[in-house]
Amino acid sequence: MIKIKRVETKRELKQFVQFYYDLYRGCDSAVPYLYADEMSTLRRDKNPSFECCEAEYFLAYKNGEIAGRVAAIINHRANERWGCRQVRFGWFDFIDDPEVSTALLKAVEDWGKAKSMTEIAGPLGFIDTDREGMLIDGFDQLSTMYVNYNYPYYPQHMEQKGGFIKDNDYVECKVKVPEVVPVKFAKITDMVRNRYGLRVHKFTRKELVSDGWGREVFHLLNATYKDLYGFSELSQHQIDKLVNDYIKIADLNLVTGIMDGDKMVGFGVTFPSFSRTLQRTRDGRFLPFGWWELLKTLKWHNTDTVDLLLIGVLPEYRGKGANALIFDDLIRQFQRYGFKWAETGPQMETNEGVLSQWQYLDTTIHRRHRCYRKKI
Repeated sequence: MIKIKRVETKRELKQFVQFYYDLYRGCDSAVPYLYADEMSTLRRDKNPSFECCEAEYFLAYKNGEIAGRVAAIINHRANERWGCRQVRFGWFDFIDDPEVSTALLKAVEDWGKAKSMTEIAGPLGFIDTDREGMLIDGFDQLSTMYVNYNYPYYPQHMEQKGGFIKDNDYVECKVKVPEVVPVKFAKITDMVRNRYGLRVHKFTRKELVSDGWGREVFHLLNATYKDLYGFSELSQHQIDKLVNDYIKIADLNLVTGIMDGDKMVGFGVTFPSFSRTLQRTRDGRFLPFGWWELLKTLKWHNTDTVDLLLIGVLPEYRGKGANALIFDDLIRQFQRYGFKWAETGPQMETNEGVLSQWQYLDTTIHRRHRCYRKKI
């Protein structure tokens, strides 16, 4: 017997978050997410996304034990942008039992129908900066804190369920950091500087936090990501939280802005990889010693990998080689820190413009995530 229970108390929300750590304990490819971030994202009083979203969380019980979890989310801003009535499912994890996964998805569908939704899609989060997609290839590759990891039986369950179809695929690349900046990049950057007057700018903490340039990064993200799958424009409250969560603690050598005069037209935000560091914490918690492990990675870069967290260029500047300026600068920083590998974030498989920027580097597509959709 499978019992579905709506999360109603703080204790149940903690159980909802804890289930992932218990399910993937001992899995060498899975990366524990930061526990505090998970709680903050799911709490209505902490996550500014609830100004445009509503959500419910469900736990599945089998024989009295928690056997799965799922979040049901309606992003009204995204639905208005894309002209649909869609309920999203996210934080979707379960034991290898089709009855459990089916019951969880049915809970999302029933809740969505009660809210007059006509389709279900996911895995998706509240907004585009949340984790998206179900891993369908690359199960043996070390994951990152920014993407979903799941066991191979997850997509097998989805394929067995009636009505669900592929809605979108993301691919992620592993890029070898070159010992020398590729000649092609050097030529393009010289041309861009001379012909268009674009330049690299390295920000100070004051510029990013106090002077508003950190906010400008996410205003630019709104402009550059607006036509991507499922995107929901970030509000000022959401931007302020992202600045606080990422920009305030970033190593500024690993953040690059591209300027046309006084106007920012492109950006690159990268972080040293926390994957192995998080595996050494107690279920993604700062205490008792997790803070020290995270600090060592953030400050002293005790990893050979860097995560390409956010990269964006205004459409009218992509043909002018602004991307090359970003990579020319960042590669030099990566070399200085001794990084050997760079991990891209999820990129739509149909986004040829983005995927083509890796052609001058030693690049391998090593993970693929899929979003599913079904009429309800």
